[in-house]
Amino acid sequence: MALFKGKVDSKGLAEFAQRLVRIPSVSGQEGDLAKALAAELDVVGCDEVRIDGLGNVIGRLGSGEGPVLLLEGHMDTVDVSDPASWSRPPFSGEISGGMLYGRGAADMKGGLAAMTHALKTLAEGKNRLRGTCYLVGVVQEEPCEGMAIQHVIEGEGLRPDWVVLGEPTNLQIARGHRGRIALEITVRGRASHASMPQQGVNAIYQAARVVVGVELLAAQLGEDSFLGKGSIAVTDMRSIAGSRNAVPDACTLYLDRRLTGGETEAKAIAEIRSIVSREGVDASIRVDEYQATTYTGVGVTARQEYAAWATSANHPLVATASSVIERTLGYLPRVTRWEFSTDGVYTAGVAGLPTIGFGPGEERYAHTSDEQVRVQDLQAAAQVYAELARRLVGAD
Repeated sequence: MALFKGKVDSKGLAEFAQRLVRIPSVSGQEGDLAKALAAELDVVGCDEVRIDGLGNVIGRLGSGEGPVLLLEGHMDTVDVSDPASWSRPPFSGEISGGMLYGRGAADMKGGLAAMTHALKTLAEGKNRLRGTCYLVGVVQEEPCEGMAIQHVIEGEGLRPDWVVLGEPTNLQIARGHRGRIALEITVRGRASHASMPQQGVNAIYQAARVVVGVELLAAQLGEDSFLGKGSIAVTDMRSIAGSRNAVPDACTLYLDRRLTGGETEAKAIAEIRSIVSREGVDASIRVDEYQATTYTGVGVTARQEYAAWATSANHPLVATASSVIERTLGYLPRVTRWEFSTDGVYTAGVAGLPTIGFGPGEERYAHTSDEQVRVQDLQAAAQVYAELARRLVGAD
């Protein structure tokens, strides 16, 4: 099959990526970013652009008939905790030394920009797609991956044959990652005046025993040959007391548990129950629930349990993407996994859709100060997205 001949507008792509980085879009506040993305999708020639009830942006190129490719990414970013730790202002969108800097540059506004300009390249071609290519920018992926894309697929009726996630992979292929479960452990004690602590049961002390147990558990977790080792971390601890001079009667721990192959929610909870029982602690355990309001004013709720997933290394989507990258960029990509979690927890882990990841930027820069992406990699990614779309959904 002949190499894709469309030309990516490298200058326009870099400028669009800069514009996206300059728009703050912390989870729940993606409205301005959504307007900018929708406007650009309209300009580049999509046949339909709309924003759904949750605020997700949906762009369609093609008739809606035939095979369907979904290019997917999230519009939200994590917050900037300490602007002083950045060497450049986090929303400057500065380009220096061939790098675009700013919050979301790697995770993942660079990927969204590249996908958008891939559609521009396709739209400007002389031939129309036989199938359909969608680009979807979702809300609130950072705190609750899978939630928004589930709405697009189940609520908006988009039924893709393949899914390509634009999260950073350093222009390699990711075909899976571990699952995740957010656990909340509430340890109960008995309140007393702090001047007479012996009359109470300090819930913080009780919780500390659980923390030690969790630390010991971490070394015993299972391992998968592809997905890697399971992990667990205490990420927050909060106590409840009548005042600062009262022994607290409750203390809540929050755990981030990454589930590798063969690990389940039931197994993860049973491990914590075993620690609680061994330590003789009075505690309840539950899966945390995500509750928020989208920028469109819609309330959302989701149980924070996310499936591990891995698309087979021999799947035709992996083979096709590898071939496209080799022919387009001149190297055979590594096929690997992400350490972090993505919307693949739903598209592959729940819906069973063939899913891979390919995007500009390096995973190690996500959520960091001086977040960055190579400008030339934006163009490379756009070329691959366009050629992959042509290969999968075809052009007459």
